[in-house]
Parts: sequence; C-alpha cells; structure tokens
Amino acid sequence: MEKITRFRSRTVVLPQSDIDTDQILPARFLTTTTRAGMGDALFADWRYDEHGRLIGDFPLNRPEAEGCQVLVAGNNFGCGSSREHAPWGLVDYGFKAVISTAFADIFRNNSLKNGLIPIIVDQPTHQWLLDHPGVEVEVDLEQRQLRLPGRSPESLPESLPETEMIEFPIDNFSRYCLMEGIDQLGYLLKHSDAISRFEQHRA
Repeated sequence: MEKITRFRSRTVVLPQSDIDTDQILPARFLTTTTRAGMGDALFADWRYDEHGRLIGDFPLNRPEAEGCQVLVAGNNFGCGSSREHAPWGLVDYGFKAVISTAFADIFRNNSLKNGLIPIIVDQPTHQWLLDHPGVEVEVDLEQRQLRLPGRSPESLPESLPETEMIEFPIDNFSRYCLMEGIDQLGYLLKHSDAISRFEQHRA
C-alpha cells in the first residue's frame, strides 16, 4: 500500500445517492483475487457501452477527470454487498479518497484496510463540493482535515462556517496504517520481533 500523509487533487463528482458495490465493481469481475487491473472494471456498466467503448459524458471519462484522486459521491456510498473488490477498483483506478455524507459500514472498513480514505463531511460542505466539480482540495491525514482552498465567503452557503478546514473522523489505528502504507497483516509483521520476545518470555 502507498503511504498517505497529505496530498492535493482536483475532484470528480458522482452525485447519485445509494451507489452500491455492484455499481462500483460489477459482480462479473469478482473472479480475480489480485488487485491489479481492477481499475479498468470500476463503474464498468456506467463507463462503457455494450461494445466496450468509453461513454464520453460519464464523469470519469471526461478529460477534466484525468488524474483526479478524490471522488465526491452522493449519500450512502458503497451500500450493498460486502465485496472488497470495490475499494480495490477505486484505488487501482487512482483514487486516494472518497467524500460523502455517509458510507456503508462494511465498505468504509474495507476502504480503510486497502488504502482508500472515506471522508465524511457535513451536508453544506458536501453540497458545495457537488456544485463545484473539479475544485482542488487538500487531504491532510495527519491533521484529519479536508482543506478547500479558494472558497471565498461570498460563495459559501449561509449555514457553512467561513473556514477552509473541515475536520473528518478516522480512528487512530486506521490513520496510522494509512500513513505507514501497511494493512493489518503488515502491522503485525512490523512488530514480529516484539511478538517473538513476548512469546519467548511467556513460555
């Protein structure tokens, strides 16, 4: 896994609510046990036509979406079945974070274990991001902050605080693993010497 501490990226927006894991990564692509190439299958039924050609007006297929590492999605993103392939596809495509007002619990947990940051924001911030596709944001995992540079007070909804720093929740263990670029197994292996010493002492 790639280490993530802080990065800047433009956003690409999928405003639909209740995007489930079968839409993120259709079931017919679940036969593989490797992550490589999963990005090609991401949103396959929305990105490609019946002949396998890219659909030009789908947000991820537009030229301005190239290189975007942050996906802004509608509410309840990642609902449905618990397939781990969904975050595999998002990460392999190039996304490092997904922003929404809510995530399905299993999808959120799978994302944190696979190098994808699920960022929950309040409704006014979410609406602003939906209304401004392509805006450049900064994700600071160390500070647990989403920064929205370039927002002027005049452009903000009345209910949104006049601040460019939005704090988002993430547990300490997941944050540590993401910043170290390791999964749960990697965390255990990193402490293998200490585990061996403990077992020898216990014996």
